[in-house]
Amino acid sequence: MQDNNTSAYNCRDIPGSGNWSYHAYGRAIDVNPLINPYLDENGVQPKNGGPWLDRTRHDPGMLHPGDAAVRSFTDRGWTWGGTWTDPIDYQHFELA
Repeated sequence: MQDNNTSAYNCRDIPGSGNWSYHAYGRAIDVNPLINPYLDENGVQPKNGGPWLDRTRHDPGMLHPGDAAVRSFTDRGWTWGGTWTDPIDYQHFELA
């Protein structure tokens, strides 16, 4: 994540849940995780993603509501983690 690598298939569980992640089914993708970080009560991931919690930034590759990249997924029924409240997962799209 700290290298900003987009990834999709990853055969793993949801940490702490014992349930398979949508990544394990090929139904989730994380896009530019450094500049679209994950935030929960334990802090930001990746650890060097803090500067991009400032969503007023518009750096190339950052995802924002209404962006073409976000609409490309959400218009097709995918959920974007950038609209979640806990955790907030700006990098994550999934198709339940």
